[in-house]
Amino acid sequence: MTTSTQGNASQKEKALPAVLVLEDGRVFHGRSYGAVGETFGEAVFSTGMTGYQETLTDPSYHRQVVVMTAPHVGNTGVNDEDPESKRIWVSGYVVRDPARVSSNWRSRRSLDEELRSQGVVGISGIDTRALTRHLRERGAMRVGIFSGNALPDAGTMLAEVRQAPEMKGANLAAEVATKETYVVPAIGTKRFTVAAVDLGIKGMTPHRMAERGIEVHVLPATATAEEIYAVNPDGVFFSNGPGDPATADGPVAVMKEVLARKTPLFGICFGNQILGRALGFGTYKLKYGHRGINQPVQDRTTGKVEVTAHNHGFAVDAPLDKVSETPYGRAEVSHVCLNDNVVEGLQLLDQPAFSVQYHPEAAAGPHDAAYLFDRFTSLMETALMEGQRA
Repeated sequence: MTTSTQGNASQKEKALPAVLVLEDGRVFHGRSYGAVGETFGEAVFSTGMTGYQETLTDPSYHRQVVVMTAPHVGNTGVNDEDPESKRIWVSGYVVRDPARVSSNWRSRRSLDEELRSQGVVGISGIDTRALTRHLRERGAMRVGIFSGNALPDAGTMLAEVRQAPEMKGANLAAEVATKETYVVPAIGTKRFTVAAVDLGIKGMTPHRMAERGIEVHVLPATATAEEIYAVNPDGVFFSNGPGDPATADGPVAVMKEVLARKTPLFGICFGNQILGRALGFGTYKLKYGHRGINQPVQDRTTGKVEVTAHNHGFAVDAPLDKVSETPYGRAEVSHVCLNDNVVEGLQLLDQPAFSVQYHPEAAAGPHDAAYLFDRFTSLMETALMEGQRA
């Protein structure tokens, strides 16, 4: 969805006119940032004040134009250690006041240079607070960013935005997932093997498991139950990812087979929505979603309130006030967002399976929810001991 013009232009030369056009007709004028050209996607806002490099490289942001609510972006530049994947996935980037100089001992290049080198079209110098308020009031919507000396007329730009595909109904997981299985070895002594279905997995996720002695086999989004069990897993994991969970019939069918075998199961974000569908719940699109690293969530199993990292525009439609009967036993909502009561986690009560809608592996933080990887490990320990007794 991006067309860009590359080049190592000077700061003055690359600050070309740029226009952001929303599908409802609202227009913002600014300056080019990153690559020059045009791009389209779903306009969403992220409330994180740090971690922009992780946001840009999170595959869950595929086909989204991210608006940063923090006014100053790019201060620490870009390094080679923090990316969550091998490339930037956002389709466009919107900032108010980009850093003129990067300053960090790990910085290798500026954010502007990184965006240009990867062909990511952005815009700066606009009122991102006004844009965010507009999206909160009207909801996430399609958007286009156009930059360069020869911009189309307003009518043409709006028509192009309205021709872009919507996020609802988008089946995107296979576009961002690995094509071949790979293994992330355990750090230290190997304790367990986990089969991780990659629906758009972040690099930190298998690392968090590896820290706990887990060897992680990362499989493509199209993996079958036979391929999952070919690695003889002690547990199965379903990752985060982009798109509408209503389109993920394949992963839902595979998860049902995993649940039928009662293998310890853990899902994050898209994986939470897949579990919801497998249990018989519906999913729906949020008005503007949750994105950022400062979202309050209560773990209803402990009463603890956590500050968490989010990136989701869809949610599970499950009852908050009762235990539900499912084909795999009783299920309940285990976590809830305190801002709007959106379901943020599910767990089965009669077998070892649970999920959360947010990101416990969060980088650059917060780390309040890292215990969930220990909870997954405990489920595998219990299953192993019960198997030995049997």
